[in-house]
Amino acid sequence: MVTVMRGGEEVKISKRAGSYVTLRDLIDEVGRDAVRFFLVSRKADSEFTFDIDLARSQSEENPVYYVQYAHARVASVLRQAGVARDAAAARYAGTDLSPLAGSYERTLLNRLADFPDELAAAAREFAPHQITFYLKDLAQAFHGYYNAERFLVDDAKLRDARLALVVATGEVLKNGLSVLGIGAPDEM
Repeated sequence: MVTVMRGGEEVKISKRAGSYVTLRDLIDEVGRDAVRFFLVSRKADSEFTFDIDLARSQSEENPVYYVQYAHARVASVLRQAGVARDAAAARYAGTDLSPLAGSYERTLLNRLADFPDELAAAAREFAPHQITFYLKDLAQAFHGYYNAERFLVDDAKLRDARLALVVATGEVLKNGLSVLGIGAPDEM
């Protein structure tokens, strides 16, 4: 069962009266990515409240916006560094990560390392909602890192290590969203 909320009130649905909200209605109102993320973010056997206002909001409370915004921030950092997005992974593939010693960096490295296990567990358990939880946690770790550190520093080794971490984060965000059939925009 899905309960649809708008303006803090439940949208009344009645089969007899012919008033209902279709999936197409939701997609038209909030977009395909938001609908898909919200619907897959819960176990299939649990009740779900779809808040149209939340799905429309451009804030950290909206989980799909928050995750996609993290990906857009990655692209922004790469643009500022003058690094082409499609060449970034190859450029930083062999980068020495030993300069990454800060707590935000370690947290982000650990979350990135969890991705293969999280993906395998979600597939094994037929639980795509686990990927949405993982992506929200990864986005939170990246936003914290983004707000705490400067990436384009004078020290070339530290700058390259930080940019390699940013690139890896962007790749995992893009891959995780892709598994769910959700876009990973470079700008928002």
